[in-house]
Amino acid sequence: MARTIIPIGPYHPLQEEPSFFTLTVEGERVVAVDVELGYNHRGIEKLSERKTFDQSTFLVERICGICSTSHPFAYTRAVEDIISLEVPQRAKYIRTIIAEGERIHSHLLWLGLAGHFLGYNTVYMWAWKLREEVLDAMEVLSGNRNNYAMFKPGGVRRDIKASDIPGVIKKIDSIIPTLVMLKKAVMDDPVLGARTKGIGILTKEDAINYAALGPTSRASGVARDVRKDCPYGAYDRVNWEMIVTQNGDVFDKLVVRVLETFESVKIIKHCLLNLPNGEIDAKIKNIPPGEGIGHIEAPRGEAFHYVRSDGTNRPVRHKMRAPTFMNLPTYKATVIGQTISDATIIFAAIDPCYSCTERMTVRNTKGKKLYNGEDLIRLSQEKTAKIKSKLGVK
Repeated sequence: MARTIIPIGPYHPLQEEPSFFTLTVEGERVVAVDVELGYNHRGIEKLSERKTFDQSTFLVERICGICSTSHPFAYTRAVEDIISLEVPQRAKYIRTIIAEGERIHSHLLWLGLAGHFLGYNTVYMWAWKLREEVLDAMEVLSGNRNNYAMFKPGGVRRDIKASDIPGVIKKIDSIIPTLVMLKKAVMDDPVLGARTKGIGILTKEDAINYAALGPTSRASGVARDVRKDCPYGAYDRVNWEMIVTQNGDVFDKLVVRVLETFESVKIIKHCLLNLPNGEIDAKIKNIPPGEGIGHIEAPRGEAFHYVRSDGTNRPVRHKMRAPTFMNLPTYKATVIGQTISDATIIFAAIDPCYSCTERMTVRNTKGKKLYNGEDLIRLSQEKTAKIKSKLGVK
């Protein structure tokens, strides 16, 4: 049978950010897939080396809006690892509350989009309406609906007022009935089940071999979660369950995320009701020479930051690894053999975040030269000047 190449991207309605997938198909079946990244380059790691340790917290918060807690959480833990610092207990609880609020709104955002892409716009509308309630609660706690600016090396920047806690708990409790409705819509609807069950299966063996992370791996029966495996924050002080399913298809990835929102509600309420007294900041003054790592369980899986210090007030190396970087290659195991109509929802099932993933260096076609930040700016300015000259613009 003749083979056909089908490009998806770099701009596609199903992708909120640019990335390029090349499908090779025989008839309606996918027989090969290739992924090209590199359409986003913001130089985050290099920029961090020009910021103070405190300023870099705000920088990594802007790697991704939906992961605006995940990256500063991992980064601050890496800085604290350099000096073997234990942050105050109250700060640990506050960090956990903010992280789980982000997990709920991230999962609801993905769930709504999944419903939209599958033609189930009722799920889309309800999930996004519910997400607004969560964002309102986060605004009460941090002053922001997103990009919370709560984290800093040594603790958190803002305390939670005792007077705000009853209102936030009431707001969190109010979303549970709608979450239950969404759970039933996802798990019991025959049309949605027919569209997602048995589609894009990632076996447990493949999940392990590809080192998949987060809901992508837990949906395949891999019980891996940094919150349980290497407890941080207040996760070892709360009774909560890791959600693990066995089928590894798109449906199970839906189920894992829906059920995780209930666990996040449980964690937030426990932390708010048992918030310990005390300081919220260890007040770090100097960072000695050394290396540190920080890893946390982001909504999409483990986020990892490495920071190296030379004793000045700036990191001399800052490396980040987002969960999407690990989950992207699983496409080769899940898409091949599937139909064209299912390929895009399989891509979306890992909840990819390309802005978290792409911090590449750029090579020329011969692969001999690496461009640094200044080179990229110069090349951009030169190209702009040529375009202006061609158009006769001064």
